[in-house]
Amino acid sequence: MWMVTYSDLVTLLLTFFVLLLSMASLDPIKFTQASNSLRDAFGMHVQPAHTDFAIPVLPSPPVTKFSPMQQQMTVKMYRKIKTRIEADATADDVEMVQQDDGTIILRVKDSILFAPGETQISPESFPLLRYIADTIRPLPLRLRIEGHTDAQTDSRSDLGKWDISMARAVSVMRFFKKGDHMPLERMAAAGYGAMKPLATNTTEAGRTRNRRVDFVLRADTDGNGRSSNTNSSDIPF
Repeated sequence: MWMVTYSDLVTLLLTFFVLLLSMASLDPIKFTQASNSLRDAFGMHVQPAHTDFAIPVLPSPPVTKFSPMQQQMTVKMYRKIKTRIEADATADDVEMVQQDDGTIILRVKDSILFAPGETQISPESFPLLRYIADTIRPLPLRLRIEGHTDAQTDSRSDLGKWDISMARAVSVMRFFKKGDHMPLERMAAAGYGAMKPLATNTTEAGRTRNRRVDFVLRADTDGNGRSSNTNSSDIPF
């Protein structure tokens, strides 16, 4: 009779351990390694069975064009440039604008750089342009020089508004390049004519505000965080 009781006990223990084994999670890699080790110990050199396993890959966070780190750097650069301009008493000649997309704009009236209707830089503005270049050059920023005019027709000039704005932007960039004030691969020139006014063109004050040269500063990286330098031998003018 005691054999029956003993058999029941052994059966229950076996069932209990089988249940524990079924509930345990086995690492397929370690299990295969242990199995191969036992086979090698007993002299059974058999090709191990292929074990399918997958390494979980966590999705990367979406890459935004303007990351918080880049925005913080833009704010830091803006404060640094503003502090220097205000300290050197050039705030009356240079207006600073910080945009939400990480852009910093140094805005200069056309009357400071050019004579009315002219596209050649006035010699009186050379110190100001050198100062702007010295301020930008140590910073990891790219420069786009934009020329803007008002919408009033100038009968003294044979050039259209777009031609004047483009020629003025190129003149400033040429000045930076010839004087070795700014590397050419960090610069670009654009002319918008009267397409981007800041104020109305119906008043003299508004037209004066619209006639300007913008020095647009952006971080020296593209949307993927890589350097976006161009070939220095490609002269864009």
